[in-house]
Amino acid sequence: MWIPTEHEKYGVVLASFRGTVQHGLPLEIGDTVQLLEKCEGWYRGFVHKNPNAKGIFPCTYVHLKNAHIKNKGQFETVIPTEDSVITEMTSTLRDWGAMWKRLYVVKSVQHTHKNEGDLFHRLWHVMNEILDLRRQVLVGHLTNDRMKDVKQHITARLDWGNEQLSLDLVPRREFSMVDPDEISVTELFKLMEHRHRKKETPVPASTHHLFVHMKSLMSSNLGEELEVFFHIYDGRENRPLSERFFVRLNKNGVPKSPEKTERQCTLFVDLGSSDLRKDVYIVVHIMRIGRMGAGEKKNLCSTQYRRPFGCAVVSIADLLTADSKDDHLLKVYACTTESEWYQIHENIIRKVNSRYNLSGSNTGLAVSLQLLHGDIEQLRREYMVLFTRGVSITKKLGFSDIIMPGEMRNDLYVTLEKGEFEKGGKSVARNVEITVYVLDIEGQVMKSYVAAGSGEPGGDEYHSFVLYHNNSPRWAEQIKLPIPVDMFRGAHVRFEFRHCSTKDKGEKKLFGYSFVHLMQEDGRTLPDGTHELIIHKCEENANLQDSSRYLKLPFSKANLPGNNQAVKGTKESFWITSFLCSTKLTQNGDMLDLLKWRAHPERINDSLSKLKEIDGSEIVKFLQDTLDTLFGILDESSQRYGLKVFDCLVHIINLLQDSKFQHFKPVMDTYIESHFAGALSYRDLIKVLKWYVDRIIDAEHQDHIQQVLKATEYIFKYIIQSRRLFALATGGQSEEEFRCCVHELFMSIRFFLSQENKITSPVTQTQAVFLRTFPAVYGELLKIFTVREVAGFVRETLGSLPATAHAECPLEAVKLHCIAETVESQLYTNPESRCILLPVVLRLLQAHMQEQRDLVMCVRILTSMLSLIRKEDSVTTPVVSEEVDLIVDSLLVVLMRTILEITNRPQPAGTNMRLQFQDITGEFVACLLALLRQMSDKHYQQLLQAFTSKDDLRDFLLQIFTVFRILIRPEMFPKDWTVMRLVTNNVIITTVLYLSDALRKNFLNEKFDYKVWDSYFYLSVIFINQPCLQLESFSPSKRKRVLEKYGDMRVMMGCEIFSMWQNLGEHKLNFIPAMIGPFLEVTLVPQPDLRNVMIPIFHDMMDWEQRRSGNFKQVEAKLIDKLDSLMSEGKGDETYRELFNSIIPLFGPYPSLLKKIERETWRESGISLIATVTRLMERLLDYRDCMKLGEVDGKKIGCTVSLLNFYKTELNKEEMYIRYIHKLYELHLKAQNYTEASYTLLLYDELLEWSDRPLREFLNYPMQSEWQRKEYLHLTIVQNFDRGKCWENGIILCRELADQYESYYDYRNLSKMRMMEASLYDKIMDQQRLEPEFFRVGFYGKKFPFFLRNKEFVCRGHDYERLEAFQQRMLNEFPHAIAMQHVNQPDQTIYQAEAQYLQIYAVSPIPESQDVLQRDGVPDNIKSFYKVNHIWRFRYDRPFHKGTKDKENEFKSLWVERTTLTLVQSLPGISRWFEVEKRELVEVSPLENAIEVIENKNLQLRTLIAQCQSRQMQNINPLTMCLNGVIDAAVNGGLARYQEAFFVKDYVVNHPEDGEKIGRLRELMFEQAHILEYGLAVHEKFVPQDMRPLHKKLVDQFHVMKSSLGIQEFPAYVRASPVHFTNGSPRSSCRNSVPNIISPDGARVVARRSPLTYPAVNRYSSSSLSSQASNEVSNITGQSESSDEVFNMQPSPSTSSLSSNHSASPNVTSSAPSSARGSPQLQDKHKHSRENSCLSSRERPVSAIYPNPLDPAQRATPHQIGDTTLPRSDPNLSAPEKVRDTFSSRSLDSVKEVNNTQFSDTVGKLLCPPVPPRPPYSGSSAKTLRSHSPLPTSRSPQKSSLPPFTPSPTECQSAGLVSNSPVLSGSYSSGISSMSRCSVSEASGTEATTGDHPAHQGPTMPNSVSSGSDELIRRENKTPPPYSVYERSNPRRPVPLPHSLSIPPSLDPPALPPKPHQLRTSSMKLVPASDPRRADGVPHVPRPRPLPRKVSQL
Repeated sequence: MWIPTEHEKYGVVLASFRGTVQHGLPLEIGDTVQLLEKCEGWYRGFVHKNPNAKGIFPCTYVHLKNAHIKNKGQFETVIPTEDSVITEMTSTLRDWGAMWKRLYVVKSVQHTHKNEGDLFHRLWHVMNEILDLRRQVLVGHLTNDRMKDVKQHITARLDWGNEQLSLDLVPRREFSMVDPDEISVTELFKLMEHRHRKKETPVPASTHHLFVHMKSLMSSNLGEELEVFFHIYDGRENRPLSERFFVRLNKNGVPKSPEKTERQCTLFVDLGSSDLRKDVYIVVHIMRIGRMGAGEKKNLCSTQYRRPFGCAVVSIADLLTADSKDDHLLKVYACTTESEWYQIHENIIRKVNSRYNLSGSNTGLAVSLQLLHGDIEQLRREYMVLFTRGVSITKKLGFSDIIMPGEMRNDLYVTLEKGEFEKGGKSVARNVEITVYVLDIEGQVMKSYVAAGSGEPGGDEYHSFVLYHNNSPRWAEQIKLPIPVDMFRGAHVRFEFRHCSTKDKGEKKLFGYSFVHLMQEDGRTLPDGTHELIIHKCEENANLQDSSRYLKLPFSKANLPGNNQAVKGTKESFWITSFLCSTKLTQNGDMLDLLKWRAHPERINDSLSKLKEIDGSEIVKFLQDTLDTLFGILDESSQRYGLKVFDCLVHIINLLQDSKFQHFKPVMDTYIESHFAGALSYRDLIKVLKWYVDRIIDAEHQDHIQQVLKATEYIFKYIIQSRRLFALATGGQSEEEFRCCVHELFMSIRFFLSQENKITSPVTQTQAVFLRTFPAVYGELLKIFTVREVAGFVRETLGSLPATAHAECPLEAVKLHCIAETVESQLYTNPESRCILLPVVLRLLQAHMQEQRDLVMCVRILTSMLSLIRKEDSVTTPVVSEEVDLIVDSLLVVLMRTILEITNRPQPAGTNMRLQFQDITGEFVACLLALLRQMSDKHYQQLLQAFTSKDDLRDFLLQIFTVFRILIRPEMFPKDWTVMRLVTNNVIITTVLYLSDALRKNFLNEKFDYKVWDSYFYLSVIFINQPCLQLESFSPSKRKRVLEKYGDMRVMMGCEIFSMWQNLGEHKLNFIPAMIGPFLEVTLVPQPDLRNVMIPIFHDMMDWEQRRSGNFKQVEAKLIDKLDSLMSEGKGDETYRELFNSIIPLFGPYPSLLKKIERETWRESGISLIATVTRLMERLLDYRDCMKLGEVDGKKIGCTVSLLNFYKTELNKEEMYIRYIHKLYELHLKAQNYTEASYTLLLYDELLEWSDRPLREFLNYPMQSEWQRKEYLHLTIVQNFDRGKCWENGIILCRELADQYESYYDYRNLSKMRMMEASLYDKIMDQQRLEPEFFRVGFYGKKFPFFLRNKEFVCRGHDYERLEAFQQRMLNEFPHAIAMQHVNQPDQTIYQAEAQYLQIYAVSPIPESQDVLQRDGVPDNIKSFYKVNHIWRFRYDRPFHKGTKDKENEFKSLWVERTTLTLVQSLPGISRWFEVEKRELVEVSPLENAIEVIENKNLQLRTLIAQCQSRQMQNINPLTMCLNGVIDAAVNGGLARYQEAFFVKDYVVNHPEDGEKIGRLRELMFEQAHILEYGLAVHEKFVPQDMRPLHKKLVDQFHVMKSSLGIQEFPAYVRASPVHFTNGSPRSSCRNSVPNIISPDGARVVARRSPLTYPAVNRYSSSSLSSQASNEVSNITGQSESSDEVFNMQPSPSTSSLSSNHSASPNVTSSAPSSARGSPQLQDKHKHSRENSCLSSRERPVSAIYPNPLDPAQRATPHQIGDTTLPRSDPNLSAPEKVRDTFSSRSLDSVKEVNNTQFSDTVGKLLCPPVPPRPPYSGSSAKTLRSHSPLPTSRSPQKSSLPPFTPSPTECQSAGLVSNSPVLSGSYSSGISSMSRCSVSEASGTEATTGDHPAHQGPTMPNSVSSGSDELIRRENKTPPPYSVYERSNPRRPVPLPHSLSIPPSLDPPALPPKPHQLRTSSMKLVPASDPRRADGVPHVPRPRPLPRKVSQL
């Protein structure tokens, strides 16, 4: 039976358990589990990381731990009873573990991110460290100190890791985490701030130490031992700052005792911050020990001397910048003259180069130098190794900046300065050496008390260095005499002078001595300073044995009596400088006099007076003795000396306020507590103090009184201690008298404080001085008086201050400071005293805060006050509750106003000031939160009742809501202060719940106040949206903690919003549409409960809006605007869209929005709105996902295009549309898609006109006129077209701008523009352009984003990108996609699959501009542009066999399946890829296939022959190979196979309909033979010698081929007019003589038939071969002429299809763009368009691609009526249709007749091609009229001024477009329509939409005419039209048509090459009226949706 567990509540899993039993719970080792029930060796419970999954597990798998339980019962929480540091460590390490693994993944994926990799390893080390430390804590064997250290290490590491991983800052007190509920908010803020600051700015150390480690001296001229002296030197004051550190080096230049580190390392201690400056140096002096001269021979003299060697200097400032512990190699310099040695370091510092030089080129001193910071104790802890290993301490000369009591020191420093010596009867100067001894009172030499410096132990004597031959030597050598204090008296120092001979013996001969006493008779030591000593003559060492002989002699010239002139006059002198650093001895006689006052009572007065002049360091040395003296004098003669003693006491007390001596305060405190014995002193002290206070008002000079008041604290300490001693001694006598005295003293104080004075009055300053020290007195008074009594003193004293205060009065700040000290004092912590003091404190505080003065101090006071109040106390204790009441009444409103003031005032510029402001803002906020948290129901009720009028309440509510909004701001607290933010939010929501009642009661119905309600809603919304409340982004453990402590505050606030909204009633209308955006933001929070609460509000809004205005347009508009801005910020998700759309069933009480709407009367418009919003969401979600970091540019661009189109076409949101245009533009620029960037910017350009209307500032555009912005856009677009090598498009814009400049007579800019235009023409001719390849990409499967899902696109590849590279790129962009290996259309399973499938293959473009491509003489680099630009349609061919395959001849059954893809917009455009709008599939029969193959091959041959003839080919090999391929194939079965397949009788009988095609095939074969013959002739001319045999073989094979075709001889006329391959093919006017008249009925598309490209004529009246035979001659004539023409077409070098020899990529052919969208206005329609090249199936078995220049849908139209060309078959009509297209009014014979008659006229013109007419500048109505002519015209092109006209659905051009319109009338990409739509008649002039309805021709004629006349009028006015297409019926400002709907009137475009601006729309493509992509030809008129053009204001 399962029994609930009582004590077994918490355990840790010891081993993993799989949980395979029934109800088993899987466990992992280390999991913590909570146990619920127990049964026979099994527990039931759950793992903490997943509390929802409960199950059973064996007891043995779990180790139980003690725990205590909160909220016992169903919702109990179990907390382990272990050290809180352990608990925190465990949970933190768990969180880190997950993040650490993620770091590993990041490190692996992104090798480049060094930081992540570093962090991964560093974190790993720290985690291991923490685990080790955790073990130590758990074992529990640590001492308290060690445990403290370990915990400190742990918390430091936890904080470091949290900071590195951007986790939250943890508030701690003594290493334990703090529960924010258990301390006040102000305390919490302090803790957070303390931890934050600790992290931010370490407090700079005031003490610094220099570590020096002497490594070695490197020099080539060593060989003697060395002594190295280091000291720190102040270059500014030219004096040493420290004693010397001394290291001995051996002959090799390394330390002598390497094992004793303290002899090589030292710490220069106690450097102040002021010493770390540039002019403080480390100076190193090096002495050698050896012979006098460095190079002397060894045997000369054995005596060793100390001689100068070199000096090195380094600045301390250099160490501050260097790495922590650098090794330095210091340069060593030597003196140029030895006598300058004493100041060599100064010369080096001052860079006096003449006085020193390098001691050797390779001499260097290797030392390690490191600056350490902090006090010495701290260093001992941090650098333990340093101190345990041994390091000598080198002290500062004198005391450090701070003198510590108890510091023992007694060092006398003596510097041997200089000497003046006589020659002593010698011819040369002496070599003087000084020996120094210290002798005691007995005259004995004191052992080990002469030290050259730290590092080496002291010696008995010291030898100075020797300067060679110098009678005035200067040494400047410092020695240290650390003589004990007790040996000072009677001791003296003796200096012996010897001459060092350099002769053989090398003896040192004594010639004199000096001495000096260390202490004077009266006990004073040798004064500091320089002393000139007398040199006494002495040549015998024995004379110095007895010191008593000479001690009676004078030692210093300064001390000589005046009559001793003999000694004074002597030249010989010796100077020393002494400096005593002692904590026990003094050099001050006055000090000694005072301490010995009993010996000389008469001197007491003088001594007391002189005390103030004594140096402070002397006084603190003898502090206790001095104080004993003073109180001794006071006790003995208080009447006489009372005032003076008091003054001296004040002086000493104030001395201790100095920072140098502040550490002696504890010494004085100890003295008062333990040593002070003046039991009667209190009377005198009170009396004198009162006397001073009473004199304040009358005194002229307040300085002394202020000094007295400064010392008040210690005076009271002495008074109180004295009284206590007295009371102890007498059993409490005179208590009343004492109390009276104190009361009287306070009355005097109150009287002087109550005086009002001028601000500058000295009394005011005295008042301030007293107030500063007053709070320190409270603690002393409490030792004798009760709490209430002391509180009474304080209240009355502070209450006596003058109330009227001036802002600038210094007293005000001091008052406040005094209050702050009071509130922080021990007195205030007692609730009894608090209720007495609080009114005074609040009065002052309120006054200051209202005037916004001294806010830093105000907040300090408030913080202290509120820290003392506990929440539970304020509820349970009436006193505390009253206290809260008082504070709320006085300060709540003022506090809020203060927060508003300081958050709104501009931040000061200085960082320090700014920091200060930030600090007080945070502290004020903490105070407000603390106060609000203390308030209970009762407090809120009282607060709200206190407002007398509605206006006051309204102001209060507005104020508090505003303050809350400020508190929610992200910048209010640092980003890792989540704890603080959660507390803030908890307080806010609690307060808002209280206040919402007041809102409902006071501001509804007739008292409704919009402003308050609006503020309330706005606050609620930003509250819910705070990042710190988005629990979804937290780790599971953090989320659990937050939910346990606070719940989900968002849901609480959401419910509150809903409830308040329901209360509004009809007032809801005030918030529509204003609140739609904010509420929408709330619903985007991914919290289901919150969404369910909020969604119904939208339904309500729609309902109310519907009631008010009959629709909810406002709701819709606002909703869409807000959605966009929110989604781009990254909010919202899939579920949200579904919630709107109710795709998923929703839990919770509310049905979904859609379901609610379905019940309404306005159901349809509501559902439509939801649908629109949902579709927008889809696109926005895609956009958001694509814009994430690391996404590919292609995806971002595609997504932006999708969204941009949606905004324009579906939502009519012009401003959004323009914003996204610019986003897309930026993306293109980033991806270097310059052409696409131009097309994109063009969309905006086209929305503007050439007008002077002012435009506001928008995006990055300044305020300017519309004209200026359009000009700027034009120039930018031209620049980008130039960069994208799309120069043709740039030229159009240049012309347009030039026209504008010309119309304004701006010739300067006009000139520039013309030059730019010219440069673009040059670039077209001179620069190479690569032709891109095109790829069809299908995206199948549900995992693709919406804008791609189950759609197919055609993509323009990058330069040099082939299929494989493109495929790889796509797979990289979609790494999860699977590439499909076939080209068949996928089935539904693929469409619906939860995966991504990519189907990619190459397609070939179908160019629109056939006229350019077919025109002779047009250079390739011009043609190449038209092949691949403005392409709408693409083709893909797949060969297959139908029926049985004939093994002998596969051509019989080889069919081709041809797929034509039509795009929604032409490429290139605003994107590199566009969606396929229409697929057409036709099958090409074997015969048609054969025709195409031969046609293509003929075209290829012609091109190669022409290139060879014009010598464009460097190498004849391509022609050779091509000839060989054709002839060889023809001989070995190629053409023969075709003959077998199609010319046999069976085929002709079975396929009577193919008669014409069979004739065409035969004709092509003859044509091929003719071309081959000519080709061989050309080949013979150019073939190199070594290839002659091949040529001969080709000629032989050609004859075989001819005979197989049955051609014996070409007809005579062929021989008469050989094919001329000159530049510009011969054009015969016979071609222009016969009109090609086809009845309009003939045009229609037959399913499954091929739209082939035949350059032949519909010649046969029947399909029989016999009729063909009868016209043989005419056929060949036509053929040969047409061949000439095609011959000169030079395809672009990159003509690429699988059938081309130059093809690089398998499914790609060369593409040719259209210069006029869908309207190749060809007056040379008769030309061949044989660019289609295809290999025979034998050569290419896989797949062939045949470029088909024109689509059946475009070409199935009436043929040219006025075209005077040879009849040809329309390339895009399948053969059967062409047969039906016979002339209705003439017989075939008449055609032949015309043919022959024309021929004779034109034979002579074969060599003289006609010049094509230059088209007129603009279209005219005449042109239009001519296009309707039903009769043929026989005017030849030479005479015709107008080009012939071919109307077709794709050829309708607006007169306004073709003509002078300089405006870009449609996007280049043509896929984005203009911003409004209109419906215009779509039938064009001579267009027949179907064969059955020729009647459509008529009605459109006026349309075209009016269009032409429009244009004429427009040109006369010289004002270019702003839009390309106008609504004809509207005389007002024209609205532009969408490009996809623009319906140009029927007008023939000019012949090419046209002026680009004439082709403005055609080359840029305006989609023609009846969409060429609609096979049915039915005009497509979308629902017009006009748009208000507000872009013009942009």
